Amino acid sequence: MQRRTVLEHLLLGAGGLMLLPGCTASKEVAAARERAIGVQLFTIPGLVDQDFSGTLKLLGDIGYREVETFGPYPFSAEVAKEQWAGMKPMLGLKNDAFYGYSSAETARMMKDNGLSVPSAHTDLITLRTGMTKLLDGLAPLEPQYVVLPALSDVKDRANLDAYRRLAEEFNGFGEQMASYGMQFVYHNHGYEHIVMDGQQPLDFLLDNTEEDKVAFELDMFWMKAAGAEPISYLKKYPGRFKMLHIKDASEPFRFAGDGSTPDQWMAGFAKMADPGTGVLDVAEIVATAAVNGTEHFFLERDLAPEPTETLRNSFTQLKGM
Repeated sequence: MQRRTVLEHLLLGAGGLMLLPGCTASKEVAAARERAIGVQLFTIPGLVDQDFSGTLKLLGDIGYREVETFGPYPFSAEVAKEQWAGMKPMLGLKNDAFYGYSSAETARMMKDNGLSVPSAHTDLITLRTGMTKLLDGLAPLEPQYVVLPALSDVKDRANLDAYRRLAEEFNGFGEQMASYGMQFVYHNHGYEHIVMDGQQPLDFLLDNTEEDKVAFELDMFWMKAAGAEPISYLKKYPGRFKMLHIKDASEPFRFAGDGSTPDQWMAGFAKMADPGTGVLDVAEIVATAAVNGTEHFFLERDLAPEPTETLRNSFTQLKGM
């Protein structure tokens, strides 16, 4: 079912209206149809690495209006940049963000192409050791959200006590970001559904972080790969998932194990598809997110093998939902 149809049913039904106090269904449907479509640049890392300015023009010309960046940045922690340097050859990349441009220059190029940057991804080391430098560096782009996309060190997700420490840390990150007009965000990656002491860590983080300090970004592909249901989470925690990563699967995909190792993530890359062309219920997930507080919708097909085709095809699909 197309997202537009799903959304209309959600809003016109009694259940949908209960989610929208003081708001008419027709206004919400109209707003959903005009919603800006964004793209996480990790969809097209090769393009931005080779021609950042030209790629931003391409995004604007296609019709994208929002961009989510990924680091490391010139102002990221040196350790984080060193770790990323070891991965760049495997990805065919030579540069870090912002590909030779300053934050101010990047902000100007975004504006010139009708793009905004509501969200920026970073790493945990930088958040822990260089928060002020990070936020000062990002400030010219005026992001609302700063996102931790993954927990790369297994010690940070070893047990429920580790997640308990993270919840406290996340609240602290959010408090520090508030003075910059930004909010901290955590992005699920799959391993948060390993049951620990009778609890799923993602639920634990949602239940033990403060809503005004910590928000979440839901990645539908990784959540499904872990055997969890995006629609259930969106309904259970309305207002917590401020952003959605939209991608599809060419066939049903589940992690071979618990989703905690890079080889399992790499296996998933080969199963990704442009949204609306695969087996996931993308339209219904997007529609459910729209009536449960999600503000930004980003295409993120990690390392898309045909990046320009994915950009154009996905935009057409998403505009039709």
